[in-house]
Amino acid sequence: MSESGATAEQPGVTFKVPHDLAAEQIVLGAMMRSKDFIADVVETIHPADYYRPAHELVHGVILDLYARGEPADPITTAAELTKRGELSRCGGAGYLHSLVNGVRSIAAAGLMLEHVRETALRRRLIEAALRMDQLAQSEAPIDHVLADCMAEVLAVTGRQPDVDSLADVMEGALDEIEAIGTSQTFLGVPTGFEDLDALTNGLRPGQLVVIASRPAMGKSTLALDILRSSAIHHKLPAVLFSTETGRNEVAMRLLSAEARVPLHHMRSGNMTDDGWTRVARRMPDVSEAPLFIDDAPKLTLTEIRSKCRRLKQRNDIKLAVIDYVQLLDYGHRRFQSRYEEINEISRHLKILARELEIPIVALSQLNRGIEHRTDKRPQLFDLRDSGTLEDDADLVILLHREDAYEKESPRAGEADLIVAKHRGGPTATITVAFQGHYSRFVDFTRGTPVPHQQPTVPEDSEATTVPEPGPPGE
Repeated sequence: MSESGATAEQPGVTFKVPHDLAAEQIVLGAMMRSKDFIADVVETIHPADYYRPAHELVHGVILDLYARGEPADPITTAAELTKRGELSRCGGAGYLHSLVNGVRSIAAAGLMLEHVRETALRRRLIEAALRMDQLAQSEAPIDHVLADCMAEVLAVTGRQPDVDSLADVMEGALDEIEAIGTSQTFLGVPTGFEDLDALTNGLRPGQLVVIASRPAMGKSTLALDILRSSAIHHKLPAVLFSTETGRNEVAMRLLSAEARVPLHHMRSGNMTDDGWTRVARRMPDVSEAPLFIDDAPKLTLTEIRSKCRRLKQRNDIKLAVIDYVQLLDYGHRRFQSRYEEINEISRHLKILARELEIPIVALSQLNRGIEHRTDKRPQLFDLRDSGTLEDDADLVILLHREDAYEKESPRAGEADLIVAKHRGGPTATITVAFQGHYSRFVDFTRGTPVPHQQPTVPEDSEATTVPEPGPPGE
């Protein structure tokens, strides 16, 4: 296939070769502008997917620089090409700068990236069709021809048969059962809540976990509690995508919960000497925790996917938390409705959890129907306005605090973690204590969850009588 003619010929056949040089140029320019975009490109196309050989060379050099952790801008890319003696073949340094200048936005480059992938697939499909035509006209047995044609199709998509025998699957399942029985720790990420961990065995790799409530119930606080358990108490790397709360506010909440210093003292500047002592005592463990925070106010699913993949590769993250789903955009695709967009976000979060083999915790708002009911306790159907989150989730935890509606409630200071869906396990309602002044939830030391119903809590179990366990080591 020649670039200049953009056509290919076979005996009796002439056709145009699918390609788009302008799209290839925009993709390369965006790679030299945005390191995050490179992560998306790595997952989408390969150097051989370019039509112009020079573009394949540039792409390969950018990936080499990226893999070494070095910047991949036009200057460093040109320097690397010069070192390899390939700069002139790629159009020179001026051409590389023109590629970057031709990029209007990274979002638009995402569309071009998909277009480059599609044209490459079309070229491979044409080549495969020509080979299949030759196979069909051969004298080989038809079963062999069909098998070879199937192999050609699989080669075009890059897909390989992903089938395991039951014997292989059973061996892995038995290993997991044995590990659960003999291990003194969870196979999943501990949430920090004893009864919840006993019910779920921790948050498991590949799970999509949804924590949902009406506003001001404390779902962000609950998510931070899970992150504290993971990153601070168990040193398991985790990432928080916080579209609503800035990183300084997140840090203050973490310190308040860990040091048991009232959050409003930190916010108002009324810190006591004892408060400063508590903060200083917990600061080293909090600072050294492998917790990553992204507080970009406008995040897309594409960005989250790229950043999670990079963090998994570089830091082996074990947990990702997204606060919250309704504030996300899918990315460059357009949808007929917001409901349809949330459906796609939900589906791809589940796919990402499976791909990276980590639990992803997605926070979600519940619909307003609860406010118009006599019984304010949330139900699973209250999540149905949130796209297909209910269907895609492996674990759904509905957060409810009775005192949010009734200030004089006898259950003031209590919160229910309603495990409304638990794929592969029992459901339950687990009662914990809400210590809002410390921006945290903590275990009750009394009472255990009863599957499918609210556990019985002694009448004297009020917030003022709930013990306040100190941080580890105190």
